Amino acid sequence: MFEVVLTTDRTMMSNHHGKEFLGFIATGPPIGMPEWLWMKLAAPKVKVDRLGRPVEAPYGMRKIEAVLQEAGFNAGIVDPDHLHKHLHTMKVLMLSHHDYFAYGPPSSEWWALTGREPINRRSFFKLMNSPIIRKAKERGVKIIAGGPAAWQWLYELELMDRWGVDVVVDGEGEKVVVDLVRKALNGEPLPRYIYVGVDDVPRIEEIPTIKGASVNGLVEIMRGCPRGCKFCSVTLRPLRFIPLEKILAEVEINLRSGVRGVILHSEDVLLYHADGVKPRPEPLLKLHEEVLKRVGERGSFAWAHASLAAIKYAEDTYGLISKLTKEYILNEHRKILGVEVGIETGSPELARKIMIAKSAPYPPEQWPEVVEDAFSIMHENMVVPAATVILGIPGETPDDVVKTVELLDRLKPYRSIIVPMFFVPMGTLKRNVWFLREHLTREHVDAMLKMYEHSIYWAEDIINIYMSSAVHAPLKLLIKYFLKYVRRNVSKYRGKLEELLKK
Repeated sequence: MFEVVLTTDRTMMSNHHGKEFLGFIATGPPIGMPEWLWMKLAAPKVKVDRLGRPVEAPYGMRKIEAVLQEAGFNAGIVDPDHLHKHLHTMKVLMLSHHDYFAYGPPSSEWWALTGREPINRRSFFKLMNSPIIRKAKERGVKIIAGGPAAWQWLYELELMDRWGVDVVVDGEGEKVVVDLVRKALNGEPLPRYIYVGVDDVPRIEEIPTIKGASVNGLVEIMRGCPRGCKFCSVTLRPLRFIPLEKILAEVEINLRSGVRGVILHSEDVLLYHADGVKPRPEPLLKLHEEVLKRVGERGSFAWAHASLAAIKYAEDTYGLISKLTKEYILNEHRKILGVEVGIETGSPELARKIMIAKSAPYPPEQWPEVVEDAFSIMHENMVVPAATVILGIPGETPDDVVKTVELLDRLKPYRSIIVPMFFVPMGTLKRNVWFLREHLTREHVDAMLKMYEHSIYWAEDIINIYMSSAVHAPLKLLIKYFLKYVRRNVSKYRGKLEELLKK
């Protein structure tokens, strides 16, 4: 039994049926079906051992677990349904989440559109209000919260007090967490909030190799990003490339645990050992060759994120996207390559103000052309992007949003999902005002509806390719039912947006 327990709620502690994109369904409210069925679709329970340790767990939690174990602590990740097994030994409970309170994208957009709380927020509240958490606090357990959404606790200080959250760690935790846990175990005073600045992020040699499998085989290949977008907190961190041998070691840990695939994770996979913002073929080809050699022909494969400028440059200069997909990635078992990308705006003027290097090595004036060219390249090579557009960025004008709508029209021929995000004050823009649904203008509504129409147009085609196996037939039918429900109710949600404009 563990002294230090790491956990999170069900929407995070799941492998989403082995289909990572299904995890995004947990960012919305249950629509057209009961909550239990929505959870079964988005976040099914994972396999655990007799101690309640999940076979697969969120990658960031795996890193903290490894740091603590290497430091000699009796620590482990435990599924939320099995916390009671460790109640009498637990002294520290550590929490992590990508979106604790549904304030991030796309949760906040679902919330604005439907007027209903997203299920990830409801699931986390259910965990924190559970008898096991209450009993843990009664026994003096210290609670430490961290992860990508740690910043959200600053807007929920009352809940910190109500649930007895002792410390929030905002940023990369590997270098600070050992001392923090030691203080908690020794009963020493704890800081209320820790912000991990540039001087406190771990060096490559301080980033441990995970000890157990990560959700859907996610493996980190680099940290940080050189593009410097003002709305993003990742650009505040230094750029570090993970050595290939460490990447392969984590791939093999996942495969030995029964995970049948890999997701290469970074803010821009194509910038692995790049020349600034210019992709280099050699390290990327070597990386893919070695990873796919281990995954095999039948294993799943995806990129977490890539930049549209890097996609265009890599293909135009080296034919690299075509080479990677045709010679390494795609085959009869892997018919598409999924990746998240950021459009953010269709306005060159706004791009210059808030993400001047997003288009590099191309100038920001060419941003719409860069986006369209990259979408065309991806479409031709069966790379399916899940793209984001940010609404309400500080300094945005109605004309900027109109240009975004015009760009969305140009992207209709290309297979993709495009979702809106409301501006959240992060990165160097963290002192700005949140963009809320009350701030929506006619132009914003036009953009949201355009993105909805685009995504619905392509969704069924993507699902048919993504879930072509007979094994996925029941799940595919359920998703298609959901899409039909959304189509039938589009006028209802259009009406909600119209009502917001009148207020």
